Amino acid sequence: MNEKQLSMATLDKQSEDRKRTFKDRKRTNILKSAEQKAISWLVARMPKFVTPDILTGVGLVGSLLVLGGFLMATYVNVTYLLVGIAGLFINWFGDSLDGRIAYYRNIPRKWYGFSLDIIMDWISTILMGFGFLVYIKNEFEIVAFLFVAFYGWAMIISQVRYKITDKYTIDSGLFGPTEVRFIICAVLISEVLFVGSMKWFGVVMCAALFVINLIDTRALLKLGDKRDLAEKAALLNSK
Repeated sequence: MNEKQLSMATLDKQSEDRKRTFKDRKRTNILKSAEQKAISWLVARMPKFVTPDILTGVGLVGSLLVLGGFLMATYVNVTYLLVGIAGLFINWFGDSLDGRIAYYRNIPRKWYGFSLDIIMDWISTILMGFGFLVYIKNEFEIVAFLFVAFYGWAMIISQVRYKITDKYTIDSGLFGPTEVRFIICAVLISEVLFVGSMKWFGVVMCAALFVINLIDTRALLKLGDKRDLAEKAALLNSK
């Protein structure tokens, strides 16, 4: 096999590996291409002893670090918010790789993994939201509550959409969890530089989540109505 044929074979294998790794979900987010390349590179080099469940635990540790960063920023010094950036990266690492490595290794447990992923995502959201609540204080505490509530609403939409369409997606158009993590990192840095800015960023993020959820809910109801009509038509045709 010459060098050109070897290169083509390598590219074909990489393409097959990527298709297998991401075959269970459709992504539409802005960072899709770069993120999938990074995940593909990482899962191919992950030691055998690192299991999907271990990576799920790593993601939870990242969430605890974010919580810890908020608590230390509240009671020690605001610069500890930067610990949250490391926590968000660790959370992305574990949360993004746990299911992907299972598909890469051909050992997926579809419903076990799906159930665990949703539960851990909600726990992570609560932990981060609690840290935000402790840090933000006073009348702006409602912002932390709304952020968790609206993010939970977005999670419910994704699960119901999966039930209706049998296609799982975690993105809302061009934005997904990874983009949200980047935005939160920017907000944490901004708060360290300009103390007090986080509460206003929180208001903007809550407003954006509310609008996005309204749009996604409307689209979801249309999908539900469409499926209802299709099932009714199928029932009438079967008689």
